[in-house]
Amino acid sequence: AEGGGCAWGRAAGHAGSSEWLRFCPLTPGCPQVFALIVFSCIFGEGYINPHDSAQLHCIFNHNEDACRYGIAIGVLAFLACIFFFCIDIYFPQLSSAADRKYLVLADLGFSALWTFLWFIGFCFLTSQWSVTQLDNVSVGADSARAAIAFSFFSIFSWGLLITFALQRYRMGVEDFTNSYVDPSPAPSTPYSVYPDVSHDNYQQPPFTQTGETTEGYQPPPTY
Repeated sequence: AEGGGCAWGRAAGHAGSSEWLRFCPLTPGCPQVFALIVFSCIFGEGYINPHDSAQLHCIFNHNEDACRYGIAIGVLAFLACIFFFCIDIYFPQLSSAADRKYLVLADLGFSALWTFLWFIGFCFLTSQWSVTQLDNVSVGADSARAAIAFSFFSIFSWGLLITFALQRYRMGVEDFTNSYVDPSPAPSTPYSVYPDVSHDNYQQPPFTQTGETTEGYQPPPTY
């Protein structure tokens, strides 16, 4: 486990050169900026009241699911970027190789999932906007187009995150393979059950009767 932790730690250091693109604020290509634009445009001007009616309708062909979908994936993508940013800060302090591996896999899986969801969102918003009657849209048309455009850009930005996460995972696996050493047991040494006792070192134990004792009973001397 210790060797694995060092390997994944070195992988984090190698991947650090590309992490600036992912979490650099207000940099073109940052997925959290695109997500912020998408859900802000839909939430701010994505609901209209045609013919001055009291009820608000979604600007995308009055389909409420289109607006809800765009807002949902945008908000969750933005929060996920903040979460993974905090994880990347805390990542070098993790000592468990298993935790490091699971976090990298979670980053890879979430990026792949959200790339697919952004693709679905772009197709959904585009199809609904194509059948929207623009005569009923007095305001919010530019915001709707911006939401569609940045949904399209988000597909490639999250796809780029898949590449970074996959590269990070491969670095961890390669470093773990190169640095791992199979611990071999120490050579067994024969155990001496009995000590090597020679006759020269043998000593007569105390309180034993020797062969020089006199036979028979001898009374003590009288004075």
